[in-house]
Amino acid sequence: MKIAISGKGGVGKTTLSALLAQVYADAGRDVLAVDGDPSPCLAGALGFPDKLQEKLSPISEMSALIEERTGAKPGSSGGFFTINPRVDDIPERFSVSHRGVRLLEMGSVDLGGSGCICPESAMLKTLFTHLLFRNDEVLLLDMYAGVEHLGRATVDFVDAMVIVVEPTRRSLGTAKQIKKLAHDIGLTRLWLVGNKVGNEEEKNFLFNESPGVPLLGVLPVDLAVQEADRLGIPVYDHSPALRGAAQTMAKTLVENISTEK
Repeated sequence: MKIAISGKGGVGKTTLSALLAQVYADAGRDVLAVDGDPSPCLAGALGFPDKLQEKLSPISEMSALIEERTGAKPGSSGGFFTINPRVDDIPERFSVSHRGVRLLEMGSVDLGGSGCICPESAMLKTLFTHLLFRNDEVLLLDMYAGVEHLGRATVDFVDAMVIVVEPTRRSLGTAKQIKKLAHDIGLTRLWLVGNKVGNEEEKNFLFNESPGVPLLGVLPVDLAVQEADRLGIPVYDHSPALRGAAQTMAKTLVENISTEK
Protein backbone atom coordinates (compact mmCIF):
# COMPACT_ATOMS: atom_id res chain seq x y z
CA MET A 1 0.00 0.00 0.00
CA LYS A 2 1.51 3.29 -1.13
CA ILE A 3 0.06 6.56 0.17
CA ALA A 4 1.13 10.11 -0.74
CA ILE A 5 0.25 12.88 1.70
CA SER A 6 -0.06 16.37 0.24
CA GLY A 7 -1.50 19.82 0.95
CA LYS A 8 -0.45 23.45 1.34
CA GLY A 9 2.35 24.38 3.69
CA GLY A 10 1.65 24.29 7.41
CA VAL A 11 -1.58 22.28 7.35
CA GLY A 12 -0.15 19.27 9.20
CA LYS A 13 1.02 16.80 6.54
CA THR A 14 3.94 15.70 8.68
CA THR A 15 1.76 15.24 11.76
CA LEU A 16 -0.60 12.97 9.82
CA SER A 17 2.29 11.10 8.21
CA ALA A 18 3.83 10.39 11.61
CA LEU A 19 0.52 9.25 13.08
CA LEU A 20 -0.30 6.87 10.22
CA ALA A 21 3.23 5.47 10.11
CA GLN A 22 3.13 4.57 13.80
CA VAL A 23 -0.40 3.16 13.57
CA TYR A 24 0.66 0.75 10.83
CA ALA A 25 3.94 -0.12 12.55
CA ASP A 26 2.13 -0.91 15.80
CA ALA A 27 -0.18 -3.18 13.81
CA GLY A 28 2.86 -5.18 12.71
CA ARG A 29 3.08 -3.80 9.17
CA ASP A 30 6.41 -3.19 7.39
CA VAL A 31 6.50 0.63 7.15
CA LEU A 32 8.81 2.88 5.13
CA ALA A 33 8.16 6.60 5.64
CA VAL A 34 9.73 9.01 3.16
CA ASP A 35 10.23 12.67 4.03
CA GLY A 36 10.11 14.61 0.78
CA ASP A 37 10.31 18.08 2.31
CA PRO A 38 13.39 20.27 1.66
CA SER A 39 13.37 21.01 5.42
CA PRO A 40 12.70 17.50 6.77
CA CYS A 41 10.98 17.21 10.15
CA LEU A 42 9.22 13.84 10.02
CA ALA A 43 11.91 12.28 12.24
CA GLY A 44 11.03 14.73 15.01
CA ALA A 45 7.31 14.09 14.67
CA LEU A 46 7.98 10.37 14.97
CA GLY A 47 10.10 10.94 18.07
CA PHE A 48 13.32 9.55 16.63
CA PRO A 49 16.14 9.96 19.18
CA ASP A 50 18.74 12.62 18.41
CA LYS A 51 21.43 9.99 17.75
CA LEU A 52 19.30 8.44 15.01
CA GLN A 53 18.34 11.81 13.55
CA GLU A 54 22.03 12.65 13.25
CA LYS A 55 22.42 9.64 10.95
CA LEU A 56 19.83 11.02 8.52
CA SER A 57 20.66 13.25 5.60
CA PRO A 58 18.52 14.17 2.55
CA ILE A 59 19.56 12.19 -0.51
CA SER A 60 19.37 15.37 -2.61
CA GLU A 61 22.22 16.85 -0.53
CA MET A 62 24.57 13.85 -0.88
CA SER A 63 26.81 15.39 -3.54
CA ALA A 64 29.41 12.64 -3.50
CA LEU A 65 26.79 9.89 -3.84
CA ILE A 66 25.02 11.72 -6.67
CA GLU A 67 28.29 12.19 -8.55
CA GLU A 68 29.26 8.54 -7.98
CA ARG A 69 25.94 7.22 -9.32
CA THR A 70 25.27 9.69 -12.14
CA GLY A 71 28.79 10.54 -13.21
CA ALA A 72 28.26 14.29 -12.82
CA LYS A 73 28.57 16.79 -10.01
CA PRO A 74 25.34 18.25 -8.60
CA GLY A 75 24.66 21.68 -10.05
CA SER A 76 26.51 20.91 -13.25
CA SER A 77 24.90 21.34 -16.64
CA GLY A 78 25.72 20.76 -20.27
CA GLY A 79 27.56 17.46 -19.75
CA PHE A 80 26.66 13.80 -19.92
CA PHE A 81 25.36 11.86 -16.95
CA THR A 82 23.40 8.71 -16.20
CA ILE A 83 19.65 9.38 -16.11
CA ASN A 84 18.83 6.04 -14.48
CA PRO A 85 21.50 5.62 -11.79
CA ARG A 86 21.64 2.66 -9.44
CA VAL A 87 19.43 3.34 -6.40
CA ASP A 88 18.35 -0.10 -5.16
CA ASP A 89 20.68 -0.01 -2.15
CA ILE A 90 19.77 3.51 -1.01
CA PRO A 91 16.64 2.82 1.10
CA GLU A 92 18.51 0.32 3.29
CA ARG A 93 21.82 2.20 3.44
CA PHE A 94 20.47 5.63 4.27
CA SER A 95 17.30 4.99 6.26
CA VAL A 96 17.08 4.60 10.02
CA SER A 97 14.52 2.68 12.07
CA HIS A 98 12.71 3.42 15.31
CA ARG A 99 9.71 1.66 16.85
CA GLY A 100 9.02 -0.27 13.67
CA VAL A 101 9.16 2.69 11.27
CA ARG A 102 12.00 3.03 8.75
CA LEU A 103 12.58 6.61 7.68
CA LEU A 104 14.31 7.95 4.58
CA GLU A 105 14.89 11.65 3.88
CA MET A 106 14.72 12.53 0.19
CA GLY A 107 15.03 16.30 0.14
CA SER A 108 13.84 17.92 -3.05
CA VAL A 109 14.91 19.28 -6.40
CA ASP A 110 13.01 19.42 -9.67
CA LEU A 111 11.86 15.83 -10.12
CA GLY A 112 11.55 15.56 -13.85
CA GLY A 113 8.70 15.67 -16.35
CA SER A 114 9.45 19.31 -17.11
CA GLY A 115 11.98 21.89 -16.06
CA CYS A 116 15.45 21.04 -14.77
CA ILE A 117 17.35 18.05 -16.14
CA CYS A 118 20.29 17.63 -13.80
CA PRO A 119 22.09 14.89 -11.85
CA GLU A 120 20.09 15.63 -8.68
CA SER A 121 16.73 15.32 -10.40
CA ALA A 122 17.80 12.14 -12.20
CA MET A 123 18.82 10.62 -8.88
CA LEU A 124 15.62 11.49 -7.02
CA LYS A 125 13.29 10.61 -9.87
CA THR A 126 14.89 7.19 -10.23
CA LEU A 127 14.75 6.67 -6.47
CA PHE A 128 11.07 7.64 -6.32
CA THR A 129 10.28 5.16 -9.09
CA HIS A 130 12.25 2.44 -7.29
CA LEU A 131 10.36 3.10 -4.04
CA LEU A 132 7.01 2.84 -5.78
CA PHE A 133 7.88 -0.59 -7.17
CA ARG A 134 9.34 -2.02 -3.97
CA ASN A 135 7.48 -4.59 -1.92
CA ASP A 136 7.30 -2.54 1.27
CA GLU A 137 3.96 -3.35 2.84
CA VAL A 138 3.26 0.32 3.64
CA LEU A 139 5.00 3.24 1.91
CA LEU A 140 4.08 6.72 3.19
CA LEU A 141 5.29 9.71 1.16
CA ASP A 142 5.26 12.98 3.13
CA MET A 143 5.36 15.33 0.15
CA TYR A 144 6.60 18.90 0.21
CA ALA A 145 4.10 21.75 0.26
CA GLY A 146 2.12 22.70 -2.80
CA VAL A 147 1.23 20.89 -6.01
CA GLU A 148 4.43 20.96 -8.11
CA HIS A 149 5.28 17.33 -7.48
CA LEU A 150 2.00 16.33 -9.13
CA GLY A 151 2.71 18.42 -12.22
CA ARG A 152 6.02 16.57 -12.49
CA ALA A 153 4.32 13.17 -12.23
CA THR A 154 6.25 11.83 -9.25
CA VAL A 155 3.30 10.17 -7.53
CA ASP A 156 1.36 8.70 -10.44
CA PHE A 157 1.83 5.13 -9.19
CA VAL A 158 0.66 5.54 -5.60
CA ASP A 159 -2.48 3.74 -4.46
CA ALA A 160 -4.02 6.90 -3.06
CA MET A 161 -3.36 10.48 -2.11
CA VAL A 162 -4.48 12.08 1.13
CA ILE A 163 -4.87 15.85 0.95
CA VAL A 164 -4.54 17.54 4.34
CA VAL A 165 -6.51 20.73 4.81
CA GLU A 166 -7.51 23.16 7.52
CA PRO A 167 -11.12 24.37 7.80
CA THR A 168 -10.42 27.44 5.63
CA ARG A 169 -11.32 28.35 2.06
CA ARG A 170 -7.69 28.97 1.12
CA SER A 171 -6.71 25.49 2.22
CA LEU A 172 -9.61 23.98 0.28
CA GLY A 173 -8.55 26.05 -2.74
CA THR A 174 -5.20 24.28 -2.70
CA ALA A 175 -6.99 20.95 -2.37
CA LYS A 176 -8.97 21.79 -5.51
CA GLN A 177 -5.73 22.44 -7.41
CA ILE A 178 -4.24 19.18 -6.16
CA LYS A 179 -7.34 17.27 -7.23
CA LYS A 180 -7.13 18.67 -10.76
CA LEU A 181 -3.44 17.88 -11.18
CA ALA A 182 -3.90 14.44 -9.64
CA HIS A 183 -6.65 13.65 -12.13
CA ASP A 184 -4.39 14.91 -14.94
CA ILE A 185 -1.89 12.13 -14.19
CA GLY A 186 -4.58 9.52 -13.65
CA LEU A 187 -4.65 9.53 -9.86
CA THR A 188 -8.31 9.52 -8.90
CA ARG A 189 -8.32 7.80 -5.51
CA LEU A 190 -8.17 10.85 -3.26
CA TRP A 191 -9.22 11.58 0.30
CA LEU A 192 -9.44 14.74 2.35
CA VAL A 193 -8.29 14.94 5.97
CA GLY A 194 -9.21 17.96 8.04
CA ASN A 195 -6.64 19.06 10.59
CA LYS A 196 -6.97 21.52 13.50
CA VAL A 197 -10.74 21.07 13.49
CA GLY A 198 -12.22 22.73 16.57
CA ASN A 199 -15.89 21.84 16.47
CA GLU A 200 -18.72 20.22 14.54
CA GLU A 201 -19.35 23.41 12.56
CA GLU A 202 -15.81 23.33 11.14
CA LYS A 203 -16.15 19.62 10.33
CA ASN A 204 -19.41 20.32 8.49
CA PHE A 205 -17.71 23.17 6.62
CA LEU A 206 -15.09 20.77 5.28
CA PHE A 207 -17.71 18.20 4.38
CA ASN A 208 -19.92 20.72 2.56
CA GLU A 209 -17.15 22.73 0.86
CA SER A 210 -14.90 19.85 -0.17
CA PRO A 211 -13.92 20.07 -3.88
CA GLY A 212 -15.54 16.72 -4.61
CA VAL A 213 -13.06 14.75 -2.49
CA PRO A 214 -14.47 12.43 0.21
CA LEU A 215 -13.62 13.30 3.80
CA LEU A 216 -11.53 10.50 5.33
CA GLY A 217 -11.63 12.00 8.80
CA VAL A 218 -10.55 14.92 10.95
CA LEU A 219 -7.82 15.59 13.49
CA PRO A 220 -9.05 17.79 16.33
CA VAL A 221 -7.28 20.92 17.56
CA ASP A 222 -4.91 19.68 20.25
CA LEU A 223 -2.18 21.69 21.98
CA ALA A 224 -0.47 18.36 22.69
CA VAL A 225 0.97 18.59 19.15
CA GLN A 226 3.06 21.65 20.02
CA GLU A 227 3.88 20.27 23.46
CA ALA A 228 5.11 16.98 21.98
CA ASP A 229 7.38 18.93 19.65
CA ARG A 230 8.84 20.93 22.54
CA LEU A 231 9.41 17.77 24.56
CA GLY A 232 10.85 15.87 21.60
CA ILE A 233 8.39 13.00 21.92
CA PRO A 234 6.04 11.43 19.35
CA VAL A 235 2.70 13.17 18.93
CA TYR A 236 1.31 9.63 18.61
CA ASP A 237 2.14 9.01 22.28
CA HIS A 238 1.17 12.43 23.56
CA SER A 239 -2.27 12.89 22.04
CA PRO A 240 -4.81 10.09 22.54
CA ALA A 241 -7.37 12.06 20.52
CA LEU A 242 -5.13 12.30 17.45
CA ARG A 243 -3.96 8.72 17.82
CA GLY A 244 -7.55 7.45 17.91
CA ALA A 245 -8.53 9.51 14.86
CA ALA A 246 -5.48 8.24 12.94
CA GLN A 247 -6.25 4.63 13.81
CA THR A 248 -9.73 5.00 12.35
CA MET A 249 -8.41 6.64 9.18
CA ALA A 250 -5.68 4.02 8.75
CA LYS A 251 -8.27 1.24 8.92
CA THR A 252 -10.51 2.99 6.38
CA LEU A 253 -7.60 3.39 3.96
CA VAL A 254 -6.72 -0.29 4.14
CA GLU A 255 -10.33 -1.38 3.66
CA ASN A 256 -10.94 0.89 0.67
CA ILE A 257 -7.67 0.25 -1.11
CA SER A 258 -7.98 -3.52 -0.64
CA THR A 259 -11.53 -3.43 -2.02
CA GLU A 260 -10.67 -1.34 -5.07
CA LYS A 261 -7.52 -3.20 -6.12
